[in-house]
Amino acid sequence: MAQKKTSHRTAEEKAANAAKRDARRARTERARAQAEERRKAAKRKEQLTRYGLVAGVLVLIVGGYFLITNLGSDKPDTAPTGASGNYGLVVGDANAPKSVVVYEDFLCPFCGQLEATVRDQLDAAVEAGEVKVEYRPLNFLARLGDYSAESTNAFAVVLDTSGPEVAKEFHDLLFDNQPAEEGPFPSTDDLVDLAVEAGATEADVRPGIEDMQFEGWIDAADDAASKAGINSTPSVLVDGEKIEGEGLTIADIAQQMVG
Repeated sequence: MAQKKTSHRTAEEKAANAAKRDARRARTERARAQAEERRKAAKRKEQLTRYGLVAGVLVLIVGGYFLITNLGSDKPDTAPTGASGNYGLVVGDANAPKSVVVYEDFLCPFCGQLEATVRDQLDAAVEAGEVKVEYRPLNFLARLGDYSAESTNAFAVVLDTSGPEVAKEFHDLLFDNQPAEEGPFPSTDDLVDLAVEAGATEADVRPGIEDMQFEGWIDAADDAASKAGINSTPSVLVDGEKIEGEGLTIADIAQQMVG
């Protein structure tokens, strides 16, 4: 009898997790619709401006802004313990002569390439006190499914429960085990297993990973990045200046990060 009750509870938990995934997919669809609406609004603004109808465009933009901001996650944007005020993880000496900021998505293949290219050199520079690095993960590829949000949330949970060193190890493992953009994607159990491999305790991280504990914080991070003009991943700032230019390669970015 006890075994049957346990099975029943497991089924209920699976159903609850499925419902949460469905809710996240619904939010992703809303985000796509909102992005399309913003694109259309921008086009209308350009057209109307040509005819001197700026006032009408402002009404559309303001109305659209309040509609969009009211359709995000219903969870608070409480930050994980150990996170920076800029929605990231800082590693290295605060007084290091060089500062690097990396906006990234754990699903982004180019972020994975940059990580593979520069990680060893960057870690060595951090260890030597030469560079301070801030990793700012985003749900940038939400259009491809839930994994970007789920992996970023898992990262936040590990940071909150297990501290920066374990979070950095988990960060590296997420890229070492990065799925293809088209999937298949790691499950909740896979993310928990990676967190434990990084040094976290399963009992500490599983509830927050399963419940998307920091979903509100992720939404706030995405909004802050957008307002800062971040429109692609990876985006890298060195001493406050964004690395950009025509024909820029991953190797070029890596060189500027550690050169």
